[in-house]
Amino acid sequence: MNEEEMKSELERLRAENEALKKPRSTSLKVSEKGAVSVYGLGRFPVTLYKEQWLRLLGMSTEIGEFIAANEGKLKTRE
Repeated sequence: MNEEEMKSELERLRAENEALKKPRSTSLKVSEKGAVSVYGLGRFPVTLYKEQWLRLLGMSTEIGEFIAANEGKLKTRE
């Protein structure tokens, strides 16, 4: 590998590294087993079946209150 190729490769790797640092947008997908997967929240998707998502969404007020009540104990992930 000559110097020009090494510089090109280094630039490509730097650009790839910067792209990996940017937060991903979230997206939804139907899994092979018919569940709903949310991508972009972490390393792995969050996958629940329809009934589970609906039950969780129905608890949104309770979850928000729980987070507010435990604000001092909870950490934020960047």
